[in-house]
Amino acid sequence: MQKLSFHTLDVFTDTPFSGNPLAVFTDAAELPTALMQQIARELNLSETVFVGPAMAGNHFQTRIFTPGGEIPFAGHPTIGTALLLSQLGLLAPDQPDTLVLEQRVGPVPVQIEATELGLVARLRTAKLPEMSASTLSRDEAAVLIGLQSEQLVAQPVIASCGLPFQLLQVRDLAALGQAALDVAHWRRLLGDGPVSNLYCFCLQEDTEAVRARMFDPANNIPEDPATGSAAAALAGYLAVQAATPGTHRLRIEQGIEMGRASLIQTRVEMGAAGVEAVFVEGQARRISEGHFLLD
Repeated sequence: MQKLSFHTLDVFTDTPFSGNPLAVFTDAAELPTALMQQIARELNLSETVFVGPAMAGNHFQTRIFTPGGEIPFAGHPTIGTALLLSQLGLLAPDQPDTLVLEQRVGPVPVQIEATELGLVARLRTAKLPEMSASTLSRDEAAVLIGLQSEQLVAQPVIASCGLPFQLLQVRDLAALGQAALDVAHWRRLLGDGPVSNLYCFCLQEDTEAVRARMFDPANNIPEDPATGSAAAALAGYLAVQAATPGTHRLRIEQGIEMGRASLIQTRVEMGAAGVEAVFVEGQARRISEGHFLLD
């Protein structure tokens, strides 16, 4: 009987039963793709990570699966996996604070830092922000999330730092709390499209503070408590819109409406020619460990 060990963590939080749950299999080099997908579907978390053996210089091959399929990049799996590998003592002793997670999007460097609040992991996205027009009109986007058109600030836009998202800016926290995905309209407008997830956000009075929600029914994620890849895309988009060289920071709260409060911090370095780097950071709390028993 094959025994597969895994750990679960709550990511983008330091509090148990908050943040975004994650499962990580730390010795998964020999698993076939179909089995990885079956396991991800069985666990039914937003993402499950499968880690291969360490290569030179703390490089780890990683694959990320949602219940609906494999994805090229995701923030909370990267942050959680990096912190878990550190806590389990699986990083090279001469490089205990730096590692690279090889993902389908490319190599994702991660820095681990001890702060007064605990260990924090900071990833640098493998890709710089890319933006494109959404196929959704403002009216269609409003209908999708059960709002009136005037509750949206602008036309939706697609942004990506390795994984694309439909960005929908809503007018205030009341509208954000009211948002509810209309699945029938979603199937009609986005269900077969290449970018079918919806990242709804609201800018608060503090210009660095954001509240967000994310809906991704195509990957069997009705709502996500914390979405680091979407946070990276949003941070890049807002920095490009600001068009001001320097450092741009965001403090993104997500999962509030789900009772799983999360905190994602981003930093964008903007030069005269455009975005030079995007960083996403957060904490993680180990919750459980266990085994899959397979014939």
